[in-house]
Amino acid sequence: MKITRGVGVICSAALIGLAGICWGGQRTSSSEGRPALGIGADLNGKRVFPADNPWNQDISRMPVDPRSDTLVASIGLNKPLHPDFGTTYNGNPNGIPYTVISGEQAKIRVSVKFQYVDESDAGPYPIPPNAPIEGGPKSNGDRHLLVLDRDNWLLYELFSSYPEGKGWRAGSGAIFDLKTNRERPSGWTSADAAGLPIFPGLVRYEEAVGRRVIDHALRFTCVKSRHAFVPPARHFASRSTDSSLPPMGMRVRLKASIDIASFPQSVRPVLKALQKYGMILADNGSDWFLSGSPDPRWNDDELNTMKRLKGHDFEVVQMGEMVTK
Repeated sequence: MKITRGVGVICSAALIGLAGICWGGQRTSSSEGRPALGIGADLNGKRVFPADNPWNQDISRMPVDPRSDTLVASIGLNKPLHPDFGTTYNGNPNGIPYTVISGEQAKIRVSVKFQYVDESDAGPYPIPPNAPIEGGPKSNGDRHLLVLDRDNWLLYELFSSYPEGKGWRAGSGAIFDLKTNRERPSGWTSADAAGLPIFPGLVRYEEAVGRRVIDHALRFTCVKSRHAFVPPARHFASRSTDSSLPPMGMRVRLKASIDIASFPQSVRPVLKALQKYGMILADNGSDWFLSGSPDPRWNDDELNTMKRLKGHDFEVVQMGEMVTK
């Protein structure tokens, strides 16, 4: 894959050819603490949500859930942790992309027609013309679309997003005020099955490799979940009442006994975050798939060393009250 580098911008032949875009945006000094602009732009250390938000909670010393062994086994004791992000996959950016916009761009809004209109935030949504869709423009997957307004600190997320005329259509959509801990109504979906924001749970290159610190929980998926959710989730996506299956919002952490020193430097911050903040079940998908954003600077071989970790290397953090209706 050919990679070209400009001032604050990183492009690859594969990415340009497919989407007509460059990744990285306008970069600013990390000492400024103001997010840059563009696709996959650096947040320059600005933390998403307040410090006391569940995504930013240190759970390293919380008790293990009494049903941890059963729940982990239902996902797969010997199945590997799989980084569901990297450079490219099947010719498209690998992962869930995002775009950082300014307050001026946020004034240019488009309408979105929703399939699940009763549980979607009406908008309108400030979607820039070059906003990338997960899996590429021809994807038949989840087609998530994420836009972060850095000046108003608002997050806009769509599921199953398709451009349509001068607007868009989507399965569902959600808007999050990143300055507050305000939750979606109980029982509401978002762009994710758990009713949670997607962006805060992504592994981002700027953190793992740039700052070498990830100070928030991460997002993961599994094939079979339960007809239930626990905080911070707000929604479930299953008809099964099997108590051995995990509810949406279940948080697991990498066991403290796992020695991460032998992993590549680019991977260690991810594993440290999994020990300190854990990862939250956010959607139905492949088992133990860990979400992140695409970036042509990732080293896919290094990321794939995470597959040495298996389900039995994780434990479920004690859960709160379970919602089943």
